[in-house]
Amino acid sequence: MPPPVSLHGSAAIVGIAELAPSKEPPADDDLDVMAGLVADVLADAGLDHGDVDGLFAVPPRRTMFFPSLLSEHLGLRPSVGEVVDLGGASAAGMVWRMAASIASGMCKVAVGVLASPGRRARGDRPRNTDRTRPPLGLSEYEAPFGPMGVNSAYALAARRHMHEFGTTSAQLAKIAVDQRTNALANPMALYGTEPITVDDVLSSRMIVDPLHLLEIVRPCSGGAAFVMVHPDVAHASRSHRPAWLLGAGERIGHNSASFAPTLTTSPVAESAPMAFAMAGVTPAEIDLVSAYDCYTIMVLLTLEDAGFCAKGHGGRFVEEHDLTYRGDLPVNTHGGQLSFGQAGIAGGASHVTEAVRQLRGEAGDRQLPRCDLAFVNGNGGTMSEEVSLVLGGRS
Repeated sequence: MPPPVSLHGSAAIVGIAELAPSKEPPADDDLDVMAGLVADVLADAGLDHGDVDGLFAVPPRRTMFFPSLLSEHLGLRPSVGEVVDLGGASAAGMVWRMAASIASGMCKVAVGVLASPGRRARGDRPRNTDRTRPPLGLSEYEAPFGPMGVNSAYALAARRHMHEFGTTSAQLAKIAVDQRTNALANPMALYGTEPITVDDVLSSRMIVDPLHLLEIVRPCSGGAAFVMVHPDVAHASRSHRPAWLLGAGERIGHNSASFAPTLTTSPVAESAPMAFAMAGVTPAEIDLVSAYDCYTIMVLLTLEDAGFCAKGHGGRFVEEHDLTYRGDLPVNTHGGQLSFGQAGIAGGASHVTEAVRQLRGEAGDRQLPRCDLAFVNGNGGTMSEEVSLVLGGRS
């Protein structure tokens, strides 16, 4: 297969906006929430609605014609619009799709927006809009045995990793502890008020053996948006240091865990090398790892599969390295979804916004002393859809 067309330096993120995660749904309609995010992100970028000619979104709920619906609500007439549907990888996938549209000349200023479901929109009556059959693997090989959704699949991955490589529950718990330390330095983090220890994690309620409550994300409401622009616009921007897309890779694997060829290697093992090759850098050069963390085991697998440590060495690696913003390999400096919060379909967007914030030097108390290169990974489903990015402070 020929290598992908390089997107290195083809576009930069010059604006970010975020809703603080909350246990309560927003008071506004979903479209109004997204409109507010778009207004905020354009203000952050120093741009106006009239500058926007590309619109990328993830609908808060399943619907048709969403680009035109949102464009009408925002008063935009973009030349390109797209719905991205990659689960937790949607935000990362949106970034390289925006850059590709800009590189192709389809647009120069693209806005991406994601929001979790809030209160029902005006005139939207409850109805079953998804009449498709459940995936074959889920309905035939998983559901009859009574699993607890994706919790079971990731628990199987954790248990298998323990069996093959000797990984321990204490090593996985260390990931949650370090990310909580990061969250304590982030005023927006939903669970950034109380520190936790490895013992706290291991004594929290067992959800699906071997995963405990504090190793699993708890959904909340929230949202995020970002503005990506052509290099000419980025170089003219005086608002913030641009965050350049240097590399991207994507790999779609199975849908249900029943069809996964292995539970201890994810498609990150294919998407990350693509991103590093396009960026022309190695994992050793990365200053920040912003890895999708629906479960502690997913962080460990990402570190292994992206090449930050050898396969099977992840448990010992996270035990021996400081993953906090003060450490030798900062991971999820905003607290990750485990402690920042997982805002539904928008959950993975916080990994993008945090990377941009660190590259700008605007992360406050948790700011890294040096951050020129960030690795971002989005994960959809049960290690099903993986998108890897390398973002940099220079093109």
